[in-house]
Amino acid sequence: MIDINLIRKNPKVVEEALKKRNLDFPLNNLIEYDKLYRQKLRELEKNRHVKNELTLKIPKLNEEEKEKIMQEIKKVDEVISLLEKEVKELKEKRDDLLYRIPNIPHESVPYGKGEEDNITVREWGEKRTFKFKPLPHYVLGEKFNIIDFERGVKLAGSGFYALKNKGAALERALINFMINTHVKKGYKEIFPPFLITTEGAFGTGHLPKFADDMYKTEKDGLWLLPTAELALVNFHANETLNYKDLPIYYVAYSACFRREAGRHVDLKGVLRVHQFNKVELVKITAPETSFEELEKLVNDAEEILRLLNIPYRVRLLCTGDLGFASAKTYDIEAWFPSQNKYIEVSSCSNCTDFQARRINLKFVGGGRKTPEYVHTLNGSGLAIGRTFAALIENYQEEDRIIIPDVLRPYLNFSEITLED
Repeated sequence: MIDINLIRKNPKVVEEALKKRNLDFPLNNLIEYDKLYRQKLRELEKNRHVKNELTLKIPKLNEEEKEKIMQEIKKVDEVISLLEKEVKELKEKRDDLLYRIPNIPHESVPYGKGEEDNITVREWGEKRTFKFKPLPHYVLGEKFNIIDFERGVKLAGSGFYALKNKGAALERALINFMINTHVKKGYKEIFPPFLITTEGAFGTGHLPKFADDMYKTEKDGLWLLPTAELALVNFHANETLNYKDLPIYYVAYSACFRREAGRHVDLKGVLRVHQFNKVELVKITAPETSFEELEKLVNDAEEILRLLNIPYRVRLLCTGDLGFASAKTYDIEAWFPSQNKYIEVSSCSNCTDFQARRINLKFVGGGRKTPEYVHTLNGSGLAIGRTFAALIENYQEEDRIIIPDVLRPYLNFSEITLED
């Protein structure tokens, strides 16, 4: 979340950040609630002090004087009780708005209103020229008997699918390949629970803003992970780390669950579904190195597509397309020949201290006199389903799908044929 002291001392910075994000936010209401909260809090503390002073006098008084003092204390208690209620209500109103303010965009993020204003930073790879019309992944999936959309819907309803035969093995191979690749680069593997507490989901900024897009287990009050980012970022919640141990790199596989309210936009295939697999990367860094670490993070995610030899491009998101918790984000988009366009398979973000404030994650050392909030970064490394789809589209032949060389050590086959 945003530092409340920044809003108190320099509200123009926050106001300008909201304008850059094209948001109409009631910042003045928040400022007014905060002023009233602090005013009432001072009154509360003053009355508590008065009560303490009166209480200290009691042992020295006679019975008549004690009775008089007790009556005064009773009146002060009534004022305290009223003020406590007012302070609590004002803080809740202020914090409700404070928690809904998105992160401040980094100065290097271009202004824009939406996806159309994002900037292409670089492209990689040679797009294949087909001697036949390339089929989309959902047609290939059924043609080669590796994706079962009909039975996926039968099992769980619209927005679900099942992988089978060599398709299931290919998905598993992609997961292992991605994790192993990142571990070799220094990421520590975590296998987290697929559920998260309300506090954890709040900590990453997913609650309260994205509650409607998340699945909740009502009986236990736990949330299904929309991404392993929630688990990895919260791994050190309420801890104080040492500067000498930073940066920390984590990688995790998890199933991810999202309601995907906009799914009607793309109903076909595996690109926008309610359950999917993803390998997630998270970094915990000192503030002075976080943007350098973001560039490395993007490169680590890109490496997966380079090894698979799938063409892609990297896009710098503009202010209007920036995620809630992010100060700067790059999207990595793989080439889909059937659609003749790039589609996102990874989003890599620097959330600066926005999440760290919400989860109370600090560090000491590095010349600091007092504890300071870390910076947190996250990125898909990569989304498995979308990478699976891009792979089978780019490696399709009319009668088979070729398996890239780097995946063959994870499989007992080198191609998927019509006879499989």
